[in-house]
Amino acid sequence: MSDKYALIAAEQAMSGPAPSVSAMCAGLEVSRSGFYDWQRAVPSPRQLRRAKLTRHVHAAFEAGRGVYGVRRVHAVLAGSADPEVASASVDLVRSIMREAGLVACQPRAYKVTTEQDPDADPIRDRVQRDFTAEEPGVKLVGDITYIKTWQGWLYLATVIDCCTKQVLGWSMAPHMRTDLICDALTMAATRQPLAPGAIFHSDRGAQYTSTQFAKHLESLGIVGSLGRTGVCWDNAMAESFFAALKNELVYRVVLPTRKKARRLIAEYIEVFYNRTRIHSGIGYKTPAQVALEYQQHKSEAA
Repeated sequence: MSDKYALIAAEQAMSGPAPSVSAMCAGLEVSRSGFYDWQRAVPSPRQLRRAKLTRHVHAAFEAGRGVYGVRRVHAVLAGSADPEVASASVDLVRSIMREAGLVACQPRAYKVTTEQDPDADPIRDRVQRDFTAEEPGVKLVGDITYIKTWQGWLYLATVIDCCTKQVLGWSMAPHMRTDLICDALTMAATRQPLAPGAIFHSDRGAQYTSTQFAKHLESLGIVGSLGRTGVCWDNAMAESFFAALKNELVYRVVLPTRKKARRLIAEYIEVFYNRTRIHSGIGYKTPAQVALEYQQHKSEAA
């Protein structure tokens, strides 16, 4: 029966004069009311496209582990090889996400935790809130945060490249000694060649103003830079990463042991943040993509 209704619909869609619906129904021995019921049940092209886009929106949201808002989901769809998907507008994506109840997890309020070393020598701010760089290995930022587990605190130190936004170095330990940040910086220097006189920027925590860390910077040929105490904007890039880590991972899981916390945080950094998660600050690409593109451009220019 549906084949006959489809023939009538196809005849209607043809250019030029067509027999009336009544005549076609009579000729095919089907009822006119049955044809109209069938026609109402068939999705329109607009409905079919929305259903298709809804599937892609769900897939992008899930690939982003529930952390992508409208702009990031739209950026994922815009990169699709399917023109019908790539042409979806931001407003359409927003409408679909609202209808599907897809809401990105929200960050919590910033809390000041830095304790300044009162005996530290003054080091100027060489970054001045400019967290950009023309090439990797020129400007780095770092900080320490703490993760609560049932076994007690786990401390995480990171080193992030301002060009690629990649977490180049990280270290975790149940203590906040200076060794923690030295290990993170050593990892970064091992993974990414650093320019002579590269800048490392941090807050004025006691570990970053210690003599031990100053000697470590000197041994790696790095120049130190310090923001003001308690002013999160002076080290906004490092703070932003920690906010993302806690919002997108720590606050969404149970951490009974430090071992589990280490495993999940390492996976978040290396698998998701560096290689999967797209960043608005680098054109909705991943840090790994930006690093690879820079290396390819450098090779082509050589």
